[in-house]
Amino acid sequence: MRVAAIFGHPVGHSRSPLIHGYWLRQHGLSGAYVKHQVLPEHAVATFRTLKDLGLVGGNATIPHKEALLLAADEISPAARAVGAANTMWLHEGRLCVDNTDVLGFLANVDECAPGWDASPPVAVVLGAGGAARAIVYALTTRGVPRILLANRSLERAEALAEAFGPSVVPVALDEAEAHMAGAGLVVNTTSLGMKGQPDLELDLSRLPSHAVVVESVYIPLETALLRQARLRGLRTADGLGMLLHQAVPGFERWFGVRPVVTPELRAMIVADIGP
Repeated sequence: MRVAAIFGHPVGHSRSPLIHGYWLRQHGLSGAYVKHQVLPEHAVATFRTLKDLGLVGGNATIPHKEALLLAADEISPAARAVGAANTMWLHEGRLCVDNTDVLGFLANVDECAPGWDASPPVAVVLGAGGAARAIVYALTTRGVPRILLANRSLERAEALAEAFGPSVVPVALDEAEAHMAGAGLVVNTTSLGMKGQPDLELDLSRLPSHAVVVESVYIPLETALLRQARLRGLRTADGLGMLLHQAVPGFERWFGVRPVVTPELRAMIVADIGP
């Protein structure tokens, strides 16, 4: 039986076992996906002994995505560009890693707002952490000509922008509203709006009617930002879609079948999240 795992600290909150368990049952496969709690100081060594743990691969979540990169023998272009990896598998005894948050983000926006990149829009990305780095890289692969990176710490935004070249322009977070009129895509990668955090205070009234608003947060499923966008009639994509779609490539690597994100799977995770 092929077994994969998610590694984190903490890891108890992860919905990944529910997602992969659903696909294993759907396809009638003999396999399992389990949780491993690993202390940060043990992460690199643990990833390097994946085979000894009886695993064919797995995922790394916070705070182990950088450690997975350090442990790897082979690194995908996406993981190298983002500076973090979240998916691993063994190939001829070598630890291979990828960052499937990139694919997960793009697949989610493609599903929720088909054709959004037919004429690549100017994008405003809020935040400058790890999620922002993956999303900025994803947008560059789709030819987005200008990405405004808005963050409370301008220095952090400047550091991220420097890694991706002149198409990425750092701005202060409180200046983001001034750029709404020219934007076709707004992505929140901050924790603002997440359950237990203050709402993101951002006025979307200047956005053009064709704009798309995307969240990385999925608890709650509809943040104040997405509610505001919906009430304006704008297309939206919530953070749950990204979580579901990023899981697809790993499952295919470990179990040999490429799964599909279905309404039934989404409903199951929504029910688990609760109100």
